[in-house]
Amino acid sequence: MASAWWPCLILALLSSLAASGFPRSPIRLLGKRSLPEGVANGIEVYSTKINSKVTSRFAHNVVTTRAINRADTAKEVSFDVELPKTAFITNFTLTIDGVTYPGNVKEKEVAKKQYEKAVSQGKTAGLVKASGRKLEKFTVSVTVAAGSKVTFELTYEELLKRHKGKYEMYLKVQPKQLVKHFEIEVDIFEPQGISMLDAEASFITNDLLGSTLTKSFSGKKGHVSFKPSLDQQRSCPTCTDSLLNGDFTITYDVNRESPGNVQIVNGYFVHFFAPQGLPVVPKNVAFVIDISGSMAGRKLEQTKEALLRILEDMKEEDYLNFILFSGDVSTWKEHLVQATPENLQEARTFVKSMEDKGMTNINDGLLRGISMLNKAREEHRIPERSTSIVIMLTDGDANVGESRPEKIQENVRNAIGGKFPLYNLGFGNNLNYNFLENMALENHGFARRIYEDSDADLQLQGFYEEVANPLLTGVEMEYPENAILDLTQNTYQHFYDGSEIVVAGRLVDEDMNSFKADVKGHGATNDLTFTEEVDMKEMEKALQERDYIFGNYIERLWAYLTIEQLLEKRKNAHGEEKENLTAWALDLSLKYHFVTPLTSMVVTKPEDNEDERAIADKPGEGGDSHTGEPRHVLPDQLPASSKPLLLCGRGSPLYHPNSGERRCPLLQHR
Repeated sequence: MASAWWPCLILALLSSLAASGFPRSPIRLLGKRSLPEGVANGIEVYSTKINSKVTSRFAHNVVTTRAINRADTAKEVSFDVELPKTAFITNFTLTIDGVTYPGNVKEKEVAKKQYEKAVSQGKTAGLVKASGRKLEKFTVSVTVAAGSKVTFELTYEELLKRHKGKYEMYLKVQPKQLVKHFEIEVDIFEPQGISMLDAEASFITNDLLGSTLTKSFSGKKGHVSFKPSLDQQRSCPTCTDSLLNGDFTITYDVNRESPGNVQIVNGYFVHFFAPQGLPVVPKNVAFVIDISGSMAGRKLEQTKEALLRILEDMKEEDYLNFILFSGDVSTWKEHLVQATPENLQEARTFVKSMEDKGMTNINDGLLRGISMLNKAREEHRIPERSTSIVIMLTDGDANVGESRPEKIQENVRNAIGGKFPLYNLGFGNNLNYNFLENMALENHGFARRIYEDSDADLQLQGFYEEVANPLLTGVEMEYPENAILDLTQNTYQHFYDGSEIVVAGRLVDEDMNSFKADVKGHGATNDLTFTEEVDMKEMEKALQERDYIFGNYIERLWAYLTIEQLLEKRKNAHGEEKENLTAWALDLSLKYHFVTPLTSMVVTKPEDNEDERAIADKPGEGGDSHTGEPRHVLPDQLPASSKPLLLCGRGSPLYHPNSGERRCPLLQHR
């Protein structure tokens, strides 16, 4: 899966003069009237509220902004929200003077057909675009008459994934003007109990933060509130601009009295698994590093810095080797060697001596690293109870040797044979990220983009820390036979320290009295089995506080997780299998009102005295091209009368299966 990262949000309200074609009020010869504080260019944003409810890691986020046009002429108001790339938008409404214009989620192709007429008359760019490393920016604008009020409300949902021992909500706040009522409210409900909760803001001093922030937790409940007054928002005592410009971060974790936790509500279950205190399984790492000419300069220097830090973290029972590829392939050693102090010192010398040269032979570099791991296992050069991984870093596309992505993917798949994961790191934007991601997913790993920035070495090191400490291998989650339907992925090659495995499904019989879950895995010294037994009546008592949570959260969590895994699986599927995966993901997206790669949200809004539909594409990390840029409609390709907006999911080609009720057995791993 894609990287584990957390809900992020940037809130910006902008205002500008209406389009020149909009009727303007006649000029009045009046003295300058006094406007309330917080008015910018005639627009007063009098309320911005970010309300988040997190129930068992599943976050339901609502962003609401209210504004009024204090000017004598019509103005255009824009609403910007940055949300996580991994989140699904579930609703957007626009309310003007009491009239609400809702969004409707439809199959992408159906929505586009409805929208063709509007596009032929209109002018637009994508409403949702990639924004930085982890975010997508949602933007919508509307023309508001003098004296009129407008309310924007965006809802999105996401499953928080555990990363380095905690869950994180990252809100990037930037209202760009003083707001009379600015508020962040986060309520957390965790049946396991909350073990720690913290919140901090990068844009405000600790003294001021203490008077604007409240945070508390007790038992199962946690609460964070941030409510700065107008004066507390000022960048200086007499300033009219806002200092709210930066990161607001909430972190928490839960009690782990047992390795796992099962929750059952309304016929759906979720199983969280994160054992503590296990010894680390020794690992065998093949570092496959691109040293082609394009890596010259800062990129190669940062790669070296990261590798030197990683060598500091290697444990003596680990084994490693470096495979360097350019036009050809070279290695540090002929075979894997143990991470003894002497070998690590020699490895540091080797890393420092790495130099860029030549072309990019990804195929041969990967196959050499895979072969080395396979051979080490066959020749018993590595511990029996150890696990192997391949980490490949490249900044470009293959251009020598086997350069066809589909053939490289096939070669790698056949060489690994499902025995260990492949993690692909794409350095920068000048590469085929979709290829790297598909190849990693097909081999039980994931891809990560490394951004060309001053902290690229820390990004590389941060990735390594996620996979540095495997606690279990060959993890299998087992449930009562013939009692479960539509199970999400339930086998994993590794469980890493600080992470969490989440499995969800549907119960055949909602009236069953008890539920048992077994987890089996290979540890560093022996095979382990963990058992969770649930008494359904006790579970019902434990979840009585329904007024605090949204009651169908496990069902929506299951749908979110199922769609996410179906979309990953279909990237490497073909023919009927791909059609089945697509149909099932589409059905769930429509049923649960999720904006995904297969659906679009059509928003109707008033513009120049008539209602018009609106459209935008939701970008994926890989986008439409090698660059990873978002797909969008170019404004100069369209006429200029209407302003359509269509909210579309993360981009991938759409298939047209019959969308009747289908089940997808291909998602389950047994």
